[in-house]
Amino acid sequence: MSRIVERARRVRFTWVHLAALVIALLVAAPLYWMAVSSFKGKDEIGANPPTVFADHPTWENYSEAFSDNNFGTYLLNSVLVSVIATVLVLSLSSFAGYALARLPLRGKAPIMVALLMISLFPTIALAAPLFLLMRDVGWLNSYQGLIIVYTALNVPFAVWILRNFFLGIPKEMEEVAWVDGASPVRTVLTVILPQARPGMFTAAIFTFTACWTEFLIALTLNTADRYRTMPVGLALFGSQFTVPYGTIFAAATVSVLPIALLVLVFRRAVVSGLTAGAVKG
Repeated sequence: MSRIVERARRVRFTWVHLAALVIALLVAAPLYWMAVSSFKGKDEIGANPPTVFADHPTWENYSEAFSDNNFGTYLLNSVLVSVIATVLVLSLSSFAGYALARLPLRGKAPIMVALLMISLFPTIALAAPLFLLMRDVGWLNSYQGLIIVYTALNVPFAVWILRNFFLGIPKEMEEVAWVDGASPVRTVLTVILPQARPGMFTAAIFTFTACWTEFLIALTLNTADRYRTMPVGLALFGSQFTVPYGTIFAAATVSVLPIALLVLVFRRAVVSGLTAGAVKG
């Protein structure tokens, strides 16, 4: 009987691994094709049948993306907006998440439900009101307009992640800090946040990714070329009669690299933060 159970477990794990491999291949195949095509010439990109590898690799597509299409400016704008918005989101959501996890506040459940509803609200419904608001305050075609909007849109989800992670930190650590004379703010900064690094990394990566890839709000608020972010600039490559696929592939490859590096470097912290947020609170 034990042998049958052991065989069943092996078969199950084999099928699980096979399914995971298939999913990984489905995700990796488009990324591989994008990266390889970015090194192909115009004739090779349109070749039939298509080539799996670049027969004559060239940097021409990357050169055109940065020199002829102003992609460097779009990239710097995305870095500036995404980094500042991520820092603001972490600063606000850390204290909000700690308050919802530890302090005896009334109406915690309605607050959490409201935060969840806000985080799930469709962005397209906010585009017109935000445009009118930013027009009235004079923040159209500016960095601060996008930064404030991105911060407001991403704080609710970050509060959810950090609040659930704070619930898993023993209260005894805070009590020891209070006995030593630490104030509540100092306790959060020196005791709680260092213990919540996986949750902080998780919230930071999700926030940065959301800001980095956001398209609709950036297209609505910033129409001047010097303030456009990377997704908007990438979408405007080409003209009415030509589509520079090689240049688009090159720019898209560059835009994917920061997210891939962040996930690769902090993958353990992200998994730990997501696990804590899924099973606690």
